Amino acid sequence: MTDFFQIPLLCPTSRLREVAAAATAPYVMLHTKESDLRWVVSAEGRMEQVARDTGAVLVYADHFDLIGGAVSEAPVIDYQEGSLRDDFDFGTVLLFRTDALQTAVAQMDAEYRFAGLYDLRLRVSRLGRFEHINEYLYYDVQTDTRKSGEKQFDYVNPRNREVQIEMEQACTAHLKAIGGYLPPVFKPVTFDGGDFAYEASVIIPCKNRVRTIGDAIASALSQEADFPFNVIVVDDNSTDGTVDVIRRFTSDPRLVYIAQDPTYHAIGGNWNAALHHPCCGRFALQLDSDDTYSDTHTVARFVAAFREQRCAMVVGTYQMTDFDGNPLPPGVIDHREWTPENGRNNALRINGLGAPRGFYVPLLRELNFPVTKYGEDYAVGLRVSREYRIGRIYEVMYNCRRWDGNSDAALSPEKVNANNLYKDKIRTWELRARMALKKE
Repeated sequence: MTDFFQIPLLCPTSRLREVAAAATAPYVMLHTKESDLRWVVSAEGRMEQVARDTGAVLVYADHFDLIGGAVSEAPVIDYQEGSLRDDFDFGTVLLFRTDALQTAVAQMDAEYRFAGLYDLRLRVSRLGRFEHINEYLYYDVQTDTRKSGEKQFDYVNPRNREVQIEMEQACTAHLKAIGGYLPPVFKPVTFDGGDFAYEASVIIPCKNRVRTIGDAIASALSQEADFPFNVIVVDDNSTDGTVDVIRRFTSDPRLVYIAQDPTYHAIGGNWNAALHHPCCGRFALQLDSDDTYSDTHTVARFVAAFREQRCAMVVGTYQMTDFDGNPLPPGVIDHREWTPENGRNNALRINGLGAPRGFYVPLLRELNFPVTKYGEDYAVGLRVSREYRIGRIYEVMYNCRRWDGNSDAALSPEKVNANNLYKDKIRTWELRARMALKKE
């Protein structure tokens, strides 16, 4: 009933052509690891049964992770229209309906070295539905034991640039095929909206950051510029002494302190409080409460980029560091995948848009951030890019400090899945909006 093939996750198109030519059974099973595949009893037949019963073009399942002698559950998430990430986690076993796989391979018009499997699943997704089996059906030997915070920047590692270029090409072709591609034509931005006493505001949302908030505020207040700017710190009901640290800086008239009420705000709500404050400047510039700017010219470079590039949002470049500012791998993260020609489309493939970020406040006051503690900046970036140009600065502007207190330092599999599911949902909403826009 099923032909079995072992292929690498970064698979050349030529290998998939070989698989399609050799397949004779109704289903094709691809295993993307070199290790032996260990099934739960009767699980292989279970995958075939679900495939037959649902007519799905692709079936995948939850599994167990084996790390040394330990066994842990490794659930995955449901696939949706916006699950366009090239690192979407299907597990290592993918069961394709053979006719769908062969049809997709026959339509492949690019020869990739790395993006063959990604190209295949995007093409197959246009032929039918993917089915996630919420059952633990096999054991997967894990050799990458890094914490979540150590893995999340792999996709922007400069050493992976050649791979990323191919992934972008495959995703762009898919967006064109489904009507979700947007050409590089943007609405103009004039910067004449509103009456602002400050040209820029550094926004620092925080909660329980007693160890780091002082460094962040000092970094923001040390900025040098030939225009008025201020620093807006939004504290979301800290209980660890963070507020005491903030108050040490309130003698500086440039500091605006917002104490949130006890209702739910999350990061997005804290940003909205700053954006709508009467002292907010024309441009709102991000600084996370555990990070610092790389020098005293970041605010000035932001404003210059807005003026020169005539854009509604600016994304800078950052350096990964430890708590003391010493560089960490993978080093400088410049998000080269964001290009003026294709960044707005490629943004649907990746899980973030880079940092630090700056926003044109009159526009953001119309859009607002979603009130959530994760993905709020990505949601706004996608929404802005639907209509407006996003500018770039390739000089290092920001120290992204990695330490045990980072909120994403060591997430559980369930939390990683919840975050990814939400970002896939954001992508789904944005993709549908863009497809509707193209039909107008």
